[in-house]
Order: sequence, then C-alpha cells, then structure tokens
Amino acid sequence: MRSFVGRARELESLHATFTRVHEQLGGAKPGRLIMMRGRRRVGKSTLVEQFIDQANCPNLFFTASRQAGREPSLFAHELSASSLRGSEVAAGQQPENWDAALMLLAAALPDDEVSLVVVDEFPYLVESDRSIEAVFQKGWDRHLHAKPVVLVLVGSDLAMMERLNDADRALHQRGTEMLVHALNPRETGQIVGAATAADAFDAHLLTGGLPLICDEWAPGVSMWEFLHDALSEPTSALIVSAERSLRAEFPTEAQAQLILGEIGSGAVTFTTISRAGGGLTHAAVARGVDLLQAKRLIARDMPLSTGRSREARYRVTDPYLQFWLRFIGPYLPEIERGRGDRVTDRIRRHWTTWRGRAVEPVIHEALTRLLPLDGVPEAGVVGGYWTRSNTPEVDIVGADQGPVAKSVAFTGTIKWLDTGVLDRRDVAQLIADTPKVPGAGESTPRIAISRNGSEPGLDVAAVLGPDDLITAWAP
Repeated sequence: MRSFVGRARELESLHATFTRVHEQLGGAKPGRLIMMRGRRRVGKSTLVEQFIDQANCPNLFFTASRQAGREPSLFAHELSASSLRGSEVAAGQQPENWDAALMLLAAALPDDEVSLVVVDEFPYLVESDRSIEAVFQKGWDRHLHAKPVVLVLVGSDLAMMERLNDADRALHQRGTEMLVHALNPRETGQIVGAATAADAFDAHLLTGGLPLICDEWAPGVSMWEFLHDALSEPTSALIVSAERSLRAEFPTEAQAQLILGEIGSGAVTFTTISRAGGGLTHAAVARGVDLLQAKRLIARDMPLSTGRSREARYRVTDPYLQFWLRFIGPYLPEIERGRGDRVTDRIRRHWTTWRGRAVEPVIHEALTRLLPLDGVPEAGVVGGYWTRSNTPEVDIVGADQGPVAKSVAFTGTIKWLDTGVLDRRDVAQLIADTPKVPGAGESTPRIAISRNGSEPGLDVAAVLGPDDLITAWAP
C-alpha cells in the first residue's frame, strides 16, 4: 500500500480543530463543525480516514445514500457498530427521523473524551429532504455543540456545500468550511514516480490528480506504459471514474451531460456547443451551461485585458475529465471489445495538440503562485487574451484584476512540446501581439514558458520551464 501523499495543510487544520476541542473539555460548548467539500474522487474520505488513524480517537463514519426513508435507521446501525464509547445506546434502535437519530448520537458521545463523527455525502440527505439542514442545526445547537465532538459534513456537490453557510441557511456560521482539492502536479508526480517535472505535469493532465487513478500508476512506469495497461482493463480507474462521477452528478440531466461532452470535445463557445449538440437551442445551452458551472464542472473564461469582450470560452475544469471526454468516453465500445490499442494510438496522434491547450490553466495557476519573479511584476490574476478570429491570441496575460483589468502587468507565450526549443520566432510573435492586447504596449514585460528549453538571449524578462513551474506547489 502506498504512503499517504500531500494534504499536509488539511491534516494540520483537522488536528488544530481536534486540539481546540480537547482543550475545551468540560467547557460549555466545546464541539466543532466542519463542512468539507471537494469534487468527487479527490480523496475527501481518504483524508478523513487518514486523520482518524492519526488522531486515534473514537469515531463514527456514516456514508449517506439516496435511500431517503431508511437513512436514520441506517445511521443508527452504523452508530451501534462504531467505536464511540456510548454506541450501545443505538443497539436495536430504528429511529424514524433524523431528530431521533441525532438524539441517539448525542447520547452516545462521552463528555470527557474527544470523538469524531463523519457524515459523508451529506448533499444526498439534503436532496431527499430540504428540512435536513434545519434538523441538523437544531441537533447541533441543542445537543451536539455541548459535546466534545468534531462533526464533519462531507459533500461532493460543491455548490450545495457552499450554500450551507449562506446567511439564509439553517447552518449559517455553525461551522468552518474546508475545500479539498485534487492533488497538485508536484504531488501527482510524487505518487507516480515521475522521472522529471515535465513528466509530472503530463501525469497530472492525465489523472487530474485524482488519488484513485494515481494509485493504479506503478511508480516509475512511463505514461504510455500506464495508458497501455489501463486501456487494456475496462474496469481500470482511468476508464470508470469519470463515468461513475457523471452518473452521480447527473442522474437525470442527460442534456447537461451532452453539453459537457461537447465542451470536452472542443466546442468552447455557445455557437459551437449548439451546433455540435445537434442544433440545441440557445435556451437549452444556457440551462446546461448554468448547471455545469454551478457544479464547478466547467469554467467560463474571458479574454483578460483592460477592454471589454463578449468572446467567452468554456472549458472543463478537471484535466482528467477533459481527457476522458476527449479520448475515452466516446470510444468505450472499442475498449470493451479489447481494442484499447486503437484508443492509445488515437491519443498518441493528438496528445501534443490536446496537451498544449490543457496545460494552459495549470501554467496560469503556477504563475499566480510564483509571482513576483525577477523582472516580472505581481499580478492579481493570470489568464489569456483572444479575439473571435484569434488574431491575436496571447497565451499569458497577467493583470491586476479580471476579466476587465485596470492595468496589464505582463504578457507571455507557451511552447509545450517534447522536441524543439522556444526560439526567437516565438518571441517575435509575442512582441508583435502584445500591443494588440488592450492595456499592454511595447514596454510591457514579456515572459516565455517552454517545456523543452529555449534559445539563449531571448528578449523576454523571464524564461520558465517545468522545473521552475513545479516549485509553485512546494511546501
């Protein structure tokens, strides 16, 4: 079994909360509530389980389902089998509602020892009964807050979990929010044993930093060897993770899945999405896009400059899901027929082009973490600039704010190829395009990003490669 990688900040936060509860043993209201959210399969449950192992405390871990009427009795069953000191109070109990279930929980919690209670997939409970938030609020305020307990509500529906703490919601200001991201490129590289920083970025684009997929990647195995093995096994995490996540996210909204698939396949504007979807109406695309944005599955990018633009582009936020939608989902029948080799060949033919686009948001994030650099000023936001005709199209724009900036700090170009260095022609194009970006001019600093090195003496303020960018996620 692999060692646990990453999550140092999250574990530190959980331990700090646990310590605060312990320090307030005997106090009036020592309990603490945490609302933990993160996309499906980013490792939220594993994170909590790791914390349980480290804290070595009495605990209850309950995973909700969509069995609305049975949930309270299922919770009581898990409570009776848990390591909480008073768990026997739930033996044989079948509470009919969550009020009664939470009363049982309060009775099982000791007053002189810190306990941990986890309710995973909390949004499932909210979906089935909108009064659940009020029920948990009442149970927390009247009973659980007075106990030395860390209660963690976990959910993959990002929008719903964010709303739990809104001012008009029952649990407002009752708990602390925690956002769990996928593993970053540096952590992904550590898990898969990437030989170089460039390989770590490739692995991150392929897996999205999802631990379940990374765990199937034997340390030191090349990307193409991993793909060969994964695509030869129809039940591999690389193949099934996206399908299962989408089924959970969209049990009924087939049209949203269709729109997501078109965006993943390269349709990035309203017009191209409608056309690729077989003539979807503007209203249908708008509804689907709004739902996908609410679930944080897609992002709406705007050209970054001091000017206003209507040239929005949509992209899938998760690199793995973007990869799956482009290369795996449409070709599942081939994989099921044992022809994963065809899928691998298709990926080989289009990998460099696809990767060149997919890596841009990752590079933008790295730059926001690294700035300022020698010769490159601070920027509040990093994005790109384009027009409808893509003349010009600038890979990197740093500005004070977005999408409409007050000032442009720098521009940049990306050349993310296996062979061929970034050269004077690439920089000359950037020099010619920079004054066409509203807010930029001939004196605006320029940077260059290259996967495979660059010619010496280029007229830019900085040249960064994979080794430089990966340090953005250093502890």
